[in-house]
Amino acid sequence: MEFFKKLFLPITAPIKFIQEHFKATLLVLFVIMLIAPASQQELKQHNLEKIDLVGPIFDATEVVEKIDKAAQNPTVKGILLSVDSPGGAVAPSVEIAYAIKRAKEQKPVVVYAKGTIASGSYYASIWADRIVANPGSMVGSIGVIMQGANLEELLNKIGIKSQVIKAGKYKQIGTPDRQWTEYEKNELNKVIQATYDMFTQDVANARGLDIKKRNIYADAHIFTASQAKDVGLIDIVGVAHDAKNLLIKLSGVTNPVWNQEDKLDKIIKKLSASSMAMFHTYFPTLSLR
Repeated sequence: MEFFKKLFLPITAPIKFIQEHFKATLLVLFVIMLIAPASQQELKQHNLEKIDLVGPIFDATEVVEKIDKAAQNPTVKGILLSVDSPGGAVAPSVEIAYAIKRAKEQKPVVVYAKGTIASGSYYASIWADRIVANPGSMVGSIGVIMQGANLEELLNKIGIKSQVIKAGKYKQIGTPDRQWTEYEKNELNKVIQATYDMFTQDVANARGLDIKKRNIYADAHIFTASQAKDVGLIDIVGVAHDAKNLLIKLSGVTNPVWNQEDKLDKIIKKLSASSMAMFHTYFPTLSLR
């Protein structure tokens, strides 16, 4: 009996291990499936780079790094920024816009609006060589907003009062524990109007539009893809296939090979975007959305 146990040990031992560590084994297999390349094409050196801009924009670090890296990579002949975002904070949106502007000096850049390209995400896209928008996409919302919750009544009900020591008349601007005063609103409005002027001027410069007619294409108007083309915010109404073919044509690539995004990174980014969106719902932030 002992002889047969030893004989079949190479078979029975792995089975026993899997039975005792079933959940851990499943987790390892799941991770391997996520990170393993789906095809031989992923192992080839790509010559076209697709970068996704999805969800609210609160941190542009990763997207900017990808754009800059693709721009400096001599084997990459063109960049496609695929956008589906309602916008976000001002500064990171501007960071992406100027990363695209830098990249455009090195190689063609095409933006594809696959869902929503509005406010901050539109700002991020303006310097591309071409903007292609899905027929069902929403475009525009060129405007600036700052909002925050007024929790005064709630705090009174549960018996909480805030205590503040400050230096500077406007230091408590945006506080959620009371109604904002008129002079605080005027101060915020000064910042918002200046940011709106910067936004619309950059759009006019990048897209060759008349800043004096910004009430037509800006003013937080929301457009369909077709309407956006009529006012000059996009170049082509089309689908992803059209955007990719356009970039292939502009880049002069004869044998296009696209990069493949890591699946695990994609999942983590979606979770992170959801968390950040929830945070900014309750705390006032100057936003392009």
